[in-house]
Amino acid sequence: MKLFDVYPLFDVNIVKGQGCKVWDDKGQEYLDLYGGHAVISVGHSHPHYINKVTEQLNKIGFYSNSVINKLQAELAERLGRISGYDDYQLFLINSGAEANENALKLASFTNGRTRVLSAEKAFHGRTSLAVEVTNNPKIIAPINNNGHVTYLPMNDLPAWETELQKGDVCAVILECIQGVGGIKLATKEFAQGLQKLCKQHNTVFICDEIQCGYGRSGKFFAHQWLDIKPDIITVAKGIANGFPMGAVLISPDFQPVYGQLGTTFGGNHLACAAALAVLDIFEKEHLVENAQEVGEYLMERLRSICRCGTSTHITDIRGRGLMIGIDLDIPHKDVRQPLIYQEHCFTGCAGTNILRLLPPLCLSKAEADLFIEKLNKILAIL
Repeated sequence: MKLFDVYPLFDVNIVKGQGCKVWDDKGQEYLDLYGGHAVISVGHSHPHYINKVTEQLNKIGFYSNSVINKLQAELAERLGRISGYDDYQLFLINSGAEANENALKLASFTNGRTRVLSAEKAFHGRTSLAVEVTNNPKIIAPINNNGHVTYLPMNDLPAWETELQKGDVCAVILECIQGVGGIKLATKEFAQGLQKLCKQHNTVFICDEIQCGYGRSGKFFAHQWLDIKPDIITVAKGIANGFPMGAVLISPDFQPVYGQLGTTFGGNHLACAAALAVLDIFEKEHLVENAQEVGEYLMERLRSICRCGTSTHITDIRGRGLMIGIDLDIPHKDVRQPLIYQEHCFTGCAGTNILRLLPPLCLSKAEADLFIEKLNKILAIL
């Protein structure tokens, strides 16, 4: 049997990691400005993370959700306190797509509606409803294309108001910083107006914080920059630093009904141990604050490249914290591939001409400088 070929792969076999660096099977070191697609939050192979997961594995790795798992309650309490959502309810699952599926399902149970508003260039996952609210027809199969979703321009509040006034919208789902969409930021005016409209029209307001949340923007959640409070928040990726986990944070206005939501693996003992270790490290090492400080430093260094008189191929810099988009006037592959193969540095990408930086939140200013040095070397020869 061979693997089902769904991804184009770089010819690199990563076998080890530490902090913001990884190594391949030939011993070559790479600077990681990609974080395994924004998943590595506290850094690769953090010793506290390893110890906590190993300790838990030596006790019990998994048992069913039909019995009490005190680690789940501990995680709910600590996540609520650290994030500022201690009055919300926590439902634990396994991935970001699953978090969005359950958020949309819960919204529909609540108001009985079926229509959803989503942003142009949004990405919310690849399963059923999650892919239907993703604005990419190439990955929406006919079975998922059920006419539930209207896509609208980010930050065009009148367009969203027109749709909400029809009175049939179940939910609005929004990334306050789009990831796959190219690091596009929602404005405060737009987000606050959208929240107000949702309340007026009994529409559930969902913020997808799967990529932009969990400290990456320099606040715990990206929507906290906009002074809004959504009804439902979805998270995954950095929540457990690589252990498969997702979650839905649910307003106290929603009442659970047995049987509506459920999961086999979600919130298992190992996943909770990993997630609690992440919160330990967040607090001890001030990683949310570090994301803001180092992110601002890195963006200013990138903007200084833009401001120089010579052609650098960089046309714009966008982002918050350690979620940064670099617009290029050439295809991103022309920069990304030599960064990997010549300068040994991983980045992400978006669209056809955007480099996407999603490093571990422990990135240092020295490592940011090293990235700038590597990027400048590539830009100088293009």
